[in-house]
Formats: sequence, structure tokens, C-alpha cells
Amino acid sequence: MALSALSALGLMATLAGCGATETNGPGVTLKLVAADYGDSKDNSSEKYWDALVEAYEKDNPGVTVDVTVLSWNDVDREVKKMVDAGEAPDMAQIGTYADYADADKLYEVDDLLSIPVQANFLSQLADAGKVRRIPYGMPFAASTRVLFYNKELFAEAGIKSAPRDWKELAADAEALNKAGVKIPYALPLGPEEAQAEAMQWLVSGGTGYVDNVGTYQLDSEESVRTFTWLQDELVAKGLTGSTAPAKLNRADAFAAFARGEVGMLNGHPSLTRIAADQGVDYGTAAMPGVDGRARATMGVTDWMMAFKQNGNREEIGHFLDYVYSDKNVLAFAREYDLLPVTSSASATMAADQDDADLAPFLDELPTAEFYPAGKTSWATVSAAVKQRIGRAVDPNAKPRAVLEQLQQTASTADQRSGS
Repeated sequence: MALSALSALGLMATLAGCGATETNGPGVTLKLVAADYGDSKDNSSEKYWDALVEAYEKDNPGVTVDVTVLSWNDVDREVKKMVDAGEAPDMAQIGTYADYADADKLYEVDDLLSIPVQANFLSQLADAGKVRRIPYGMPFAASTRVLFYNKELFAEAGIKSAPRDWKELAADAEALNKAGVKIPYALPLGPEEAQAEAMQWLVSGGTGYVDNVGTYQLDSEESVRTFTWLQDELVAKGLTGSTAPAKLNRADAFAAFARGEVGMLNGHPSLTRIAADQGVDYGTAAMPGVDGRARATMGVTDWMMAFKQNGNREEIGHFLDYVYSDKNVLAFAREYDLLPVTSSASATMAADQDDADLAPFLDELPTAEFYPAGKTSWATVSAAVKQRIGRAVDPNAKPRAVLEQLQQTASTADQRSGS
């Protein structure tokens, strides 16, 4: 990976996280609401935050940090309830920030973090945290997508290597189908995370949710071509399994891959552990594009933000400098099979053989494209995509019509939000 000035940034970030800023004095309690990345009680994010807070409070006896960890099913909604009730936490680590920034409820990142810590964020992640060019969202965890394939099933179907373009992908899916594979290509466009699978295919087809100036382009010719191809070449030919893509959720697709029932699918880093735990001999490759490797992959980041309501700006900034030290960033990424959000931690992970399973995802990060999270309309658009994009590939549907309806929803949401 081409990461510039890593040594200097890493040193500065370490210094910034070791008490470079003084807090205002005793008696301050900071409230943080965070999402749970664990899949069981044994690896709940509570354990990560408990250890981090214990170490921080030991060196900063005047500050107490009260952390509430909630499931991803609840955390965004519960934080919204708190904010609407006038009881905003000092910090929230959740999935979206733009609505709060647009309502002038958040501190700007420039007013919180020390310069070395802020400069250490990977640039494309930092850029995704801006509303009208002002940074409000701090990237907390990142992931990219690659193509996973079952090596054993590929061998049984006579396939020697991963597909490099859409034509090869369709041909491989046909071969897997003839070999009796239950789901040659898993296409999870169900409501759990359809916006992610859809974006991966949009990017591989040469487009995305928005154009270069941030205007939604869900019904562009490239988008229509992509979903028409999926409908004609995969779904209509029975190559996506017996469950309709509109009803197949990501978790179910991952579980099927771990059972050895799926030939290929898009996956994020946690699938490496899920598959390995079940003894699946898998390979990974860059996502195929229309005529060769896709120009980019899809990236996802979750966000940390700080609310102005309680006025603890200096204490919040000091704590977050500590949160973003290399030690803590790496500990979180390794525990939950995610990618670091800072340059120095990314360089450390890339050089460590113990993190070799994450190398393909790190390689994709510099060119990854992210959701338009800085648009206040994105929450509305994302919800609509989750519920409706799967219909675009139904055998009897007209992809253009479905995408035009989604474009109308996006345009209306954009006009109302002014983003």
C-alpha cells in the first residue's frame, strides 16, 4: 500500500494519545454510546471498551467515561431518541452522522482532535466524514469487499482460477450449477444489507450511487445495464439459488458459504473467520468488472461523533485522541476482523504476517468507494434501497422501472434535505 509519511504520523499519533492535552479538571463524566461488533457475549464490544476505559481513567483520574454498548439493530435508533429528547450523549459510535451535523448538533473534528491524530486518518475515510467540506464524522472502523470463492467447489466444476470479468463470472456460475452446487453465486439483495451488495455491483459496472458532484444516479445507463445483466445472466438462469435475491440477507448468504453450499459471493473481512471456523477452503480475488477487474471496490466505514449539548469539548477531544492511538485502533480491528482507519495502524497491519488474511482487503482500501454518508438524504435513500433494490432483478421485473422509482425517491429526499 502506498501510505505516505507513515513513520512521522505514527510517532505523532502515539505522542498525541499519551496525555499531550490537559483536561479541565475533576468531576467530568463523558457518556459514550457504541455499537456492538461482537457475535456473542464472549466477544461483545463491551469488553473492548471496558479495557480501554479502565486504562484511560487510570491515567486521567479526573475523568469518568460511561459507555453503553447496544446492538446494531438498536443503536442508531436509540441515539436518535436520546438526541430528540434533549439527552444527547457526549459521543456516539454509530452508522451515520450527517443528519446531526446538518442540525448543528456536532462538534467539528477540527475542534476535537489534535492535529497529528486528525492527520493520521486515511484520507479517503476522512473525506467521507465531511458535510459541505467540513469534517464532523470520525471514521471508526472500515471494511472493503472482495470476491470469495470455494476452492473445492471450483475444482469439482473444473474451474482453475477466479473470474476476472462478468463474462467469466457467469461462465463459472454455469459450471458450478452443472456440477450440482446449490448456490453458484449468492446475491444477497434482501433488506439486511442490500445497499452494500447493490453498491458493489454498481461500482463494478462503472458507476455508483452518486456522480462526481454528488448527484444521485441510480437510474443511469450504467446502473440499468448492471441490474439488467444480473437479472438476465444470473437470476433468470437459476444461478443464484432457490431463494430470491430480494429475500436473501447477507448473514444467510455468509452462513451458506460457511456450510459449503455457495460457489461465489462478495464478502467483507469477517467472512474469513466464519469460513475458516467451518473448515471451508476458500480463496479471494478482486471483484470482476464488465471487461476486467473492477475499477474500485466498495468500502464501508462506521462513525464516531461528538455532540455539543453537554459542552465537554476538551475532555472529549482528549479521550478521542487516546481512542485513536495505534494500540487501540489495532486492537479493535484485529478483534473484529476489520480494517484500521489510520495510516500508521494500516501500515503496521500490512507488515504483520499474523494479519495476512486481511491483506486482500487492505490492498483494496486505497481505491475503495464509500456510501455518500455526508449527504443528509443518504439515510432515506439507503432505507429505500434496502427495501426495493432486490426487485430490480426479479425475473418478471423491469430493472429500469425499479431504478427510476428509486431515483425519484433519492431526488426528492435530496431536495428536502438540501444536501
